[in-house]
Amino acid sequence: MDAGVRLRIRILLFLVVLVPVGFYTKIYSGPGSVWVRDYAGGVLYEVFWCLVLLWLMPGTRPCRIAVGVFGVTSLLEVLQLWHPPFLEALRSSFLGQAVLGTSFDTWDFVFYGIGCALGWLWMKRLKGGDDEISKTGEDGY
Repeated sequence: MDAGVRLRIRILLFLVVLVPVGFYTKIYSGPGSVWVRDYAGGVLYEVFWCLVLLWLMPGTRPCRIAVGVFGVTSLLEVLQLWHPPFLEALRSSFLGQAVLGTSFDTWDFVFYGIGCALGWLWMKRLKGGDDEISKTGEDGY
């Protein structure tokens, strides 16, 4: 089987687990629920986007993906300070709230950074496990 296909299969297997866990953090009501809903979900959100982008662009260096994800999700966080009607309409659904967020929190940047760092490590591990992919001349960073 082609190395790229193997990489994509591994990513999909991780996403099959990650997506429901990530959505569950948004409705979790047990001990530490505020932290889980507000911050743990943000970490998983970053890892999710890192893996999705690696699936779409397997030849891209993990560091570039992680930095790009951090930049875009940070922009989305700042957009939470803006409340035009079209964004409020998008944010009115569960999916809109999960993807776009509803309220600005500077602590989110810390957890986005943690999520991107974990995503970077995960992507490096996924790519490093395949000799054919790591022979592309990329340093993996």
